[in-house]
Amino acid sequence: MTTSTREPIVPTAEDAALAKEARETLASHLDHLRNLQLQIIHNRKSSERLFLPTSALRLLLDILDEMSAGNAVTLIPVHAELTTQEAADVLNVSRPFLVNLLDEQKIPYRKVGTHRRILFADLMRYKHQIDADRRATLDQLTQDAQALKMGY
Repeated sequence: MTTSTREPIVPTAEDAALAKEARETLASHLDHLRNLQLQIIHNRKSSERLFLPTSALRLLLDILDEMSAGNAVTLIPVHAELTTQEAADVLNVSRPFLVNLLDEQKIPYRKVGTHRRILFADLMRYKHQIDADRRATLDQLTQDAQALKMGY
């Protein structure tokens, strides 16, 4: 990625178990996230309090949730620019398919020399739109099946 990001972290079984426990503990305080203080204890001697923004705590919950399920996790800044391969990986499509989407102007991009760069925010906007279109199509199919008494 052309913006500083970290490589995906694939949790071990031990990491997943720790993440599950941490997520459950943090989630039990979900109603109080705004006033939540964390305490860092070093060698059982010194400690310091840590205040995190509520949005960071919610993000931490999401990260722990994914890790506890054994899923690889990475953070991508919204302003990050992705290569065509990175963007294809995010959408879980082939790079040639993604390039066709770019050529059809379905996703904005810019050129850096001969290389295309896609803003992560634009990619997510496209993903949310196609997800919404799919849901609408499935809802219509469900209504049609119910109207035809197909047992769905």
